[in-house]
Amino acid sequence: MRIKLLAAFVMSAAAAPAMAQSTVTLYGLIDEGINYTNNVGGDKLFELQSGTVQGSRWGLRGAEDLGGGLKAVFQLESGFNVNNGKLGQGGLMFGRQAWVGVASNQYGTVTLGRQYDSVVNYLAQTTANGTWGGGMFSHPYDNDNTDNTFRVNNTVKYTSSEIAGFKFGGTYSFSNDTNFANNRAYSMGVQYVIGGLLLEAAYLQANNQSSTAGGAIGNNPAADENFLGNKLRIFGAGATYTFGSANVGISYSNTFVANPVSSGYVGKITPASGTLSNLRYQNFEINGKYQFTPAFFVGAMYTYTLSGFNATTGKLKPNYETAGLMADYSLSKRTDVYVQSAYQHVGGDRTGSVLDFAFVPVADDVSSNRNQVVARVGLRHKF
Repeated sequence: MRIKLLAAFVMSAAAAPAMAQSTVTLYGLIDEGINYTNNVGGDKLFELQSGTVQGSRWGLRGAEDLGGGLKAVFQLESGFNVNNGKLGQGGLMFGRQAWVGVASNQYGTVTLGRQYDSVVNYLAQTTANGTWGGGMFSHPYDNDNTDNTFRVNNTVKYTSSEIAGFKFGGTYSFSNDTNFANNRAYSMGVQYVIGGLLLEAAYLQANNQSSTAGGAIGNNPAADENFLGNKLRIFGAGATYTFGSANVGISYSNTFVANPVSSGYVGKITPASGTLSNLRYQNFEINGKYQFTPAFFVGAMYTYTLSGFNATTGKLKPNYETAGLMADYSLSKRTDVYVQSAYQHVGGDRTGSVLDFAFVPVADDVSSNRNQVVARVGLRHKF
């Protein structure tokens, strides 16, 4: 009798995971390389830098079949710096993503937690930095967040299932404050795919975002400081087309920050003789990639950014031209080596602030003049 009971217990224990159909996956990525910058405050700089094309990370993702076409899903993702082992995103344990939700094959997915906004999900895929190029090819200061400079906290997110090539979604990020509108954010986006053509558009708005803990944006001041103010508004649209081994893309984005806070990097932007009332960036990008073999591709991009600088000293319009080139070779399905370089030139009006100097996004700091070049040799491994 005992043998029969023991056998039944073992069989039921073995069958339980199969009935639940639960899966948990450990994954990660390490991106490390050597950077050369021709001008950082007037000096050359060689350095080891982590996570340029893709942020180094590890994470857990999982799903459990609930039956009836439903499943529970979750993802926890932690960023880190390979050089020193420190956590990324301001030291947050799961600073990249932390969410749980329910997914339906028919009705889409609802998730709750720290997540990506709709600009990342429905615009970045038409940019070089949001696909194959990474942070070096971001628009100046990643002003439109297509390179994930910030995530949104306290977020409820909906992602639709695909319907005749269409997919759409949106987010609402609570302030978690008695003042409901204080440091909240919301976004929406849409995507359409037909053949080799991808079309995307997205919108995001945040109100009274701050660097204090608890709100939608700003728990990582070192990264989020460019976006802090009374209002942040980002919108844009883009398209890519794939034909044979080639892919070309175009994108436009518009970012507005009202009454930026006078701290951190924005404090450097404000001229000593005036008060900054608002900033606006318009980014026009064209990019292309050619896959010469399954293991080797070359990509190039160009962005023209028109900046609007409104202060008590007047209305000024500096502009930025950024060009980049990258070559990547896969040693295996999980490991690749690459070289990339970006050049930025600042033109237009002078503001009497740090905006007058070139600043490729992955550089340690601004150039001492209106030009800057960064080059990198990197190694990336996925697991």
